[in-house]
Amino acid sequence: MNAIAITKTKVDYDVIVIGSGIGGLVTATQLAAKGAKVLVLERYLIPGGSAGYFEREGYRFDVGASMIFGFGTEGTTNLLTRALAAVGMKIETIPDPVQIHYHLPDGLELKVHRHYEKFLQELIAIFPHEAKGIRRFYDQCWQVFNCLNAMDLLSLEEPRYLMRVFFQHPFACLGLVKYLPQNAGDIARRYISDPRLLKFIDMECYCWSVMPASHTPMINAGMVFSDRHYGGINYPKGGVGQIAQKLVEGLEKAGGEIQYKARVSKILLENGKAVGVKLANGKEYRAHRIVSNATRWDTFEKLLPPEQMPASEKRWQQRYQKSPSFLSLHLGVKAEVLPPQTECHHIVLEDWEKMETAEGTIFVSIPTLLDPSLAPEGHHIIHTFTPSWLEDWQGLSPQEYEEKKETAAAKLIHRLEAIFPGLAAGLDYQEVGTPRTHRRFLGRDDGTYGPVPSRKLAGLLGMPFNRTAIDGLYCVGDSTFPGQGLNAVAFSGFACGHRVAVDLGL
Repeated sequence: MNAIAITKTKVDYDVIVIGSGIGGLVTATQLAAKGAKVLVLERYLIPGGSAGYFEREGYRFDVGASMIFGFGTEGTTNLLTRALAAVGMKIETIPDPVQIHYHLPDGLELKVHRHYEKFLQELIAIFPHEAKGIRRFYDQCWQVFNCLNAMDLLSLEEPRYLMRVFFQHPFACLGLVKYLPQNAGDIARRYISDPRLLKFIDMECYCWSVMPASHTPMINAGMVFSDRHYGGINYPKGGVGQIAQKLVEGLEKAGGEIQYKARVSKILLENGKAVGVKLANGKEYRAHRIVSNATRWDTFEKLLPPEQMPASEKRWQQRYQKSPSFLSLHLGVKAEVLPPQTECHHIVLEDWEKMETAEGTIFVSIPTLLDPSLAPEGHHIIHTFTPSWLEDWQGLSPQEYEEKKETAAAKLIHRLEAIFPGLAAGLDYQEVGTPRTHRRFLGRDDGTYGPVPSRKLAGLLGMPFNRTAIDGLYCVGDSTFPGQGLNAVAFSGFACGHRVAVDLGL
């Protein structure tokens, strides 16, 4: 190992990773696999963050969404498969034949089938006059995906890697450069004019980016809209929490360490350089490099003195704002509640004007349709969530808070009975989470699920990479390129691990 000592103080590790979300764990495992001495510090009792799990009365619930990309077997965009393989791990997965069953305004109902042509035919049957535009838009998405899928996805901050990739795949690189400053909505409107179809494409973006197509980078859209047909949606047997559990197992096999109930309260600086961390219990650890898997708001306003925020971070905060958190219901229901041929994932919206408002769009996951072992026999899990802002849940007495939760849950269940008649009567278990819950257990500022542009930006060009303006400090996760989503944060973990390894001389 060629790491250089940075202070005369004893250095405990090569790299400390703050937080064990998927981005942090992929960074840690990539570095451990290269021989780095790595410590992951996790504030909670288990790893995974919003990709974690919890158990109640015989149910194993996923904390966040269960629509998982990145478990394919071909190409290079199967990042979860590759991350696990780097530390000798793999997970059995169950393929999902349909990504989403949409229930949208004006009776717009359709399924995004894993089979690409079947999806196109169903969409064209609803919008026959836009058949050519539909094919041209989604074909553009495939062009983006094929460029990404031709190359190893590592750090775009590393010049030698960029040169190597360019010489190996010049046409793929030039293709991506063309799409970098573009958003999906710009390209959709180039080929499609039907306002209702354009609203559908807005929802196609919103369901994973929490932004309409006009604000969703085309690079991200190309990845999602194509990989759902290429690598597909694959659910990890035993629940989403298995991904983090297996990454931790691989990390420890490779010589890395993880500590739980280890809440980092401060990043230590010496001469402007990040050299270690301090825990809430006063214990300190030193390392050559520090990686923060916290949000950028938590990193630069809480773990570091906010008055010393670098100018680059101030500029970033002007371009990006926090996405909403969620009101979430984890439900255990009797199996007869679900109609025959029910799909695993649904999106419900009754009014296009409310797509982006609090409690407008409803997301539904029923993972037990793929893995029945997650619930008691004769029962299913319905995990449903809808955007919600922290300020709507502040300033309440404990009794008012509980009453508001119950009222919001009842309203959500009533709306879901449009597709699941008898849902309220079939409830066996209910747990309600709010933005306050997400802030408390996930340690994310305002419970946010990541940054979204505060105004229309040029594609991905405004999204920061892993290095920060503070020497020795890196960020990873949804606050970095390429943004939100499990496969996206895995990408950021590969990129961060690669950049840190180069900087350490590994």
